Amino acid sequence: MVLKGISFLLLALSLTGCHSQAAQQTQGRSAPVAEGDWSLPYGKWEFAFFTPEGLPATVTHVRIVDTAGYLNTFNTLDGTQSNPYSVGKWSEKVRRSSIHFNKASHPPQYMVFCWDSIIDMKTYETSLFFPQEVWEKMRTPASHKARSGNTVWYKTMLFGLAPEGKVRVWLQDVGDYPNYPVPVIKLQTLSGDKLDVCKRITKHSKGYSYTQKTQDFIKGKTYPYGAW
Repeated sequence: MVLKGISFLLLALSLTGCHSQAAQQTQGRSAPVAEGDWSLPYGKWEFAFFTPEGLPATVTHVRIVDTAGYLNTFNTLDGTQSNPYSVGKWSEKVRRSSIHFNKASHPPQYMVFCWDSIIDMKTYETSLFFPQEVWEKMRTPASHKARSGNTVWYKTMLFGLAPEGKVRVWLQDVGDYPNYPVPVIKLQTLSGDKLDVCKRITKHSKGYSYTQKTQDFIKGKTYPYGAW
């Protein structure tokens, strides 16, 4: 399915909006509704961010236009976690739980988020579109069951944030099953004077510094510290 109203979505997401500390703000219908009813059988889906081991980053602001046509903004976010199994390359079995703030009612059409890559000492702005096959995956139970016997839903979207502003996306699975790589459209990451939505959004306005853990990890390594 070709995404409808891409130019309208871009216009909606370019609005600066209000940067209050509310966990989530739904700012009204701002884009064309995707065809059909894409409500989820389990209620809300959730999203989380993680980084390779020792290469920290922090997500500061997220905007999502969902399949119901609503623009949702998130300013208070669950923390970005370092994954100890992602060293040199991504682990296919990253798991996140206890997600409190990063939740939405309908699958995403478009998403943009602002993040500080501490390892790169830069602010990045990443944007991407999601095709219909992703929405279908999020609404369809897996062919396997959890160890408890419960139905497995692809309701947690994981974003891997790596050096040089590289981003990968998966839907989380369970047990020994690898995560599902999400096929996104027009993923791009901006920085510097190309920032738009994320201009002046940072938690490091006074500069960046490495923790001792990061200094120890990168010692003897050549930037960008892995193949992502």
